[in-house]
Amino acid sequence: MGRWEPNGRERLAKAALELYGERGFEQTTVAEIAKRAGLTERTFFRHYADKREVLFAGSGELERRFTEAVADTPLTAAPLDALAAGLDAVCETFEELREFAGKRHAVISATAELRERELIKLASLAAALADTLRRRGVPEPAASLTAETGVAVFKVAFERWITTDERRPLAQLARDSLEQLKTVATGGAPTGAVGGAAPAPAEASPGG
Repeated sequence: MGRWEPNGRERLAKAALELYGERGFEQTTVAEIAKRAGLTERTFFRHYADKREVLFAGSGELERRFTEAVADTPLTAAPLDALAAGLDAVCETFEELREFAGKRHAVISATAELRERELIKLASLAAALADTLRRRGVPEPAASLTAETGVAVFKVAFERWITTDERRPLAQLARDSLEQLKTVATGGAPTGAVGGAAPAPAEASPGG
Protein backbone atom coordinates (compact mmCIF):
# COMPACT_ATOMS: atom_id res chain seq x y z
CA MET A 1 0.00 0.00 0.00
CA GLY A 2 2.75 2.43 -0.93
CA ARG A 3 4.47 1.66 2.40
CA TRP A 4 7.94 2.32 1.08
CA GLU A 5 7.18 5.41 -0.97
CA PRO A 6 9.80 8.15 -0.52
CA ASN A 7 7.25 10.76 0.57
CA GLY A 8 6.45 8.90 3.77
CA ARG A 9 7.52 11.81 6.00
CA GLU A 10 5.13 14.21 4.25
CA ARG A 11 2.30 11.68 4.34
CA LEU A 12 2.78 11.17 8.06
CA ALA A 13 2.81 14.91 8.72
CA LYS A 14 -0.37 15.40 6.68
CA ALA A 15 -2.12 12.52 8.45
CA ALA A 16 -1.05 13.76 11.88
CA LEU A 17 -2.34 17.28 11.31
CA GLU A 18 -5.64 15.93 10.01
CA LEU A 19 -6.09 13.76 13.09
CA TYR A 20 -4.96 16.44 15.53
CA GLY A 21 -7.56 18.74 14.01
CA GLU A 22 -10.31 16.09 14.11
CA ARG A 23 -9.64 14.48 17.49
CA GLY A 24 -7.21 16.72 19.31
CA PHE A 25 -3.50 16.18 19.85
CA GLU A 26 -3.76 14.31 23.14
CA GLN A 27 -6.39 11.89 21.84
CA THR A 28 -4.42 10.93 18.72
CA THR A 29 -2.01 7.98 18.82
CA VAL A 30 1.01 7.20 16.67
CA ALA A 31 -0.75 4.03 15.51
CA GLU A 32 -3.66 6.09 14.19
CA ILE A 33 -1.34 8.50 12.40
CA ALA A 34 0.53 5.66 10.73
CA LYS A 35 -2.72 3.96 9.72
CA ARG A 36 -4.14 7.18 8.24
CA ALA A 37 -0.93 7.62 6.22
CA GLY A 38 -0.98 4.01 5.04
CA LEU A 39 2.30 3.27 6.79
CA THR A 40 3.56 1.38 9.83
CA GLU A 41 4.38 2.62 13.31
CA ARG A 42 7.96 1.52 12.67
CA THR A 43 8.06 3.83 9.66
CA PHE A 44 6.69 6.67 11.77
CA PHE A 45 9.51 6.33 14.29
CA ARG A 46 12.08 6.33 11.51
CA HIS A 47 10.95 9.86 10.68
CA TYR A 48 9.83 11.28 14.04
CA ALA A 49 10.88 10.67 17.64
CA ASP A 50 7.31 11.10 18.89
CA LYS A 51 4.02 12.63 17.82
CA ARG A 52 5.06 16.09 19.03
CA GLU A 53 7.98 16.17 16.63
CA VAL A 54 5.60 16.20 13.67
CA LEU A 55 4.89 19.77 14.73
CA PHE A 56 8.43 20.81 15.69
CA ALA A 57 10.68 18.97 13.26
CA GLY A 58 11.28 22.16 11.26
CA SER A 59 12.52 24.22 14.22
CA GLY A 60 16.16 23.32 13.67
CA GLU A 61 16.03 24.35 10.03
CA LEU A 62 14.36 27.66 10.92
CA GLU A 63 17.09 28.39 13.47
CA ARG A 64 19.81 27.50 10.96
CA ARG A 65 18.38 29.75 8.24
CA PHE A 66 17.89 32.66 10.61
CA THR A 67 21.35 32.54 12.18
CA GLU A 68 23.17 31.91 8.89
CA ALA A 69 21.47 34.88 7.23
CA VAL A 70 22.42 37.12 10.16
CA ALA A 71 26.00 35.79 10.13
CA ASP A 72 26.34 36.35 6.37
CA THR A 73 25.31 40.01 6.56
CA PRO A 74 28.28 42.39 6.02
CA LEU A 75 29.97 43.25 9.32
CA THR A 76 29.37 46.94 8.58
CA ALA A 77 25.60 46.37 8.92
CA ALA A 78 23.94 47.53 12.12
CA PRO A 79 22.61 44.74 14.39
CA LEU A 80 18.97 45.46 13.49
CA ASP A 81 19.82 45.43 9.78
CA ALA A 82 21.49 42.05 10.18
CA LEU A 83 18.39 40.92 12.03
CA ALA A 84 16.19 42.13 9.16
CA ALA A 85 18.19 39.98 6.74
CA GLY A 86 17.55 36.98 8.96
CA LEU A 87 13.84 37.73 9.09
CA ASP A 88 13.72 37.91 5.29
CA ALA A 89 15.42 34.51 5.01
CA VAL A 90 13.09 32.63 7.34
CA CYS A 91 9.90 34.33 6.21
CA GLU A 92 10.49 33.35 2.59
CA THR A 93 10.44 29.66 3.55
CA PHE A 94 6.92 29.94 4.97
CA GLU A 95 5.16 31.29 1.89
CA GLU A 96 4.62 27.82 0.38
CA LEU A 97 3.71 26.32 3.76
CA ARG A 98 0.83 28.57 4.77
CA GLU A 99 -1.81 25.82 4.93
CA PHE A 100 0.45 23.55 6.99
CA ALA A 101 1.50 26.46 9.21
CA GLY A 102 -2.11 27.43 9.84
CA LYS A 103 -3.12 23.92 10.89
CA ARG A 104 -0.02 23.58 13.04
CA HIS A 105 -0.74 26.91 14.73
CA ALA A 106 -4.30 25.84 15.56
CA VAL A 107 -3.14 22.55 17.11
CA ILE A 108 -0.43 24.19 19.21
CA SER A 109 -2.73 26.99 20.37
CA ALA A 110 -5.23 24.40 21.66
CA THR A 111 -2.74 22.38 23.74
CA ALA A 112 -0.88 23.70 26.80
CA GLU A 113 1.93 21.15 26.48
CA LEU A 114 2.58 22.21 22.90
CA ARG A 115 2.43 25.93 23.71
CA GLU A 116 5.12 25.37 26.34
CA ARG A 117 7.28 23.47 23.87
CA GLU A 118 6.84 26.26 21.33
CA LEU A 119 8.08 28.80 23.88
CA ILE A 120 11.14 26.62 24.55
CA LYS A 121 11.90 26.49 20.83
CA LEU A 122 11.58 30.27 20.55
CA ALA A 123 13.90 30.72 23.53
CA SER A 124 16.42 28.45 21.83
CA LEU A 125 16.17 30.55 18.67
CA ALA A 126 16.76 33.75 20.65
CA ALA A 127 19.82 32.24 22.33
CA ALA A 128 21.25 31.13 18.97
CA LEU A 129 20.67 34.59 17.48
CA ALA A 130 22.34 36.28 20.45
CA ASP A 131 25.35 34.01 20.07
CA THR A 132 25.54 34.83 16.36
CA LEU A 133 25.42 38.55 17.09
CA ARG A 134 28.12 38.27 19.73
CA ARG A 135 30.37 36.55 17.22
CA ARG A 136 29.79 39.55 14.95
CA GLY A 137 31.15 41.77 17.70
CA VAL A 138 27.86 43.00 19.14
CA PRO A 139 28.37 43.44 22.91
CA GLU A 140 25.97 42.56 25.69
CA PRO A 141 23.28 43.44 26.50
CA ALA A 142 22.76 44.67 22.92
CA ALA A 143 23.20 41.18 21.43
CA SER A 144 20.55 39.60 23.65
CA LEU A 145 18.17 42.54 23.29
CA THR A 146 18.46 42.43 19.49
CA ALA A 147 17.97 38.67 19.42
CA GLU A 148 14.87 38.81 21.63
CA THR A 149 13.56 41.62 19.44
CA GLY A 150 14.00 39.47 16.36
CA VAL A 151 12.03 36.59 17.85
CA ALA A 152 9.27 38.95 19.03
CA VAL A 153 9.00 40.62 15.62
CA PHE A 154 8.82 37.25 13.87
CA LYS A 155 6.19 35.99 16.33
CA VAL A 156 3.96 39.06 15.95
CA ALA A 157 4.27 39.09 12.15
CA PHE A 158 3.59 35.36 11.92
CA GLU A 159 0.46 35.60 14.04
CA ARG A 160 -0.88 38.45 11.89
CA TRP A 161 -0.13 36.46 8.76
CA ILE A 162 -1.65 33.18 9.90
CA THR A 163 -4.70 34.26 11.93
CA THR A 164 -6.12 37.13 9.88
CA ASP A 165 -7.18 37.79 6.30
CA GLU A 166 -3.80 39.44 5.73
CA ARG A 167 -2.52 38.72 2.20
CA ARG A 168 0.79 40.55 2.26
CA PRO A 169 3.86 38.30 2.31
CA LEU A 170 5.12 37.29 5.74
CA ALA A 171 8.48 38.94 5.02
CA GLN A 172 6.75 42.28 4.42
CA LEU A 173 4.78 41.97 7.65
CA ALA A 174 7.99 41.23 9.54
CA ARG A 175 9.72 44.24 8.01
CA ASP A 176 6.72 46.43 8.81
CA SER A 177 6.70 45.19 12.43
CA LEU A 178 10.41 45.93 12.75
CA GLU A 179 9.94 49.44 11.37
CA GLN A 180 7.04 50.03 13.79
CA LEU A 181 9.31 49.00 16.64
CA LYS A 182 12.07 51.34 15.47
CA THR A 183 9.57 54.20 15.31
CA VAL A 184 8.33 53.57 18.84
CA ALA A 185 11.90 53.24 20.14
CA THR A 186 12.82 56.66 18.75
CA GLY A 187 9.78 58.31 20.29
CA GLY A 188 7.53 58.43 17.25
CA ALA A 189 3.91 57.31 16.94
CA PRO A 190 3.41 53.92 15.25
CA THR A 191 1.44 53.80 12.01
CA GLY A 192 -2.27 53.64 12.70
CA ALA A 193 -1.99 55.20 16.14
CA VAL A 194 -4.19 58.09 17.19
CA GLY A 195 -2.80 60.82 19.40
CA GLY A 196 0.49 58.96 19.80
CA ALA A 197 -1.08 55.89 21.39
CA ALA A 198 -0.39 52.49 19.89
CA PRO A 199 -3.31 50.22 19.03
CA ALA A 200 -4.02 47.39 21.45
CA PRO A 201 -2.16 44.16 20.51
CA ALA A 202 -4.16 41.20 19.29
CA GLU A 203 -4.19 38.07 21.43
CA ALA A 204 -2.58 35.09 19.73
CA SER A 205 0.01 32.42 20.35
CA PRO A 206 3.19 31.71 18.35
CA GLY A 207 3.25 29.67 15.20
CA GLY A 208 6.92 29.66 14.06
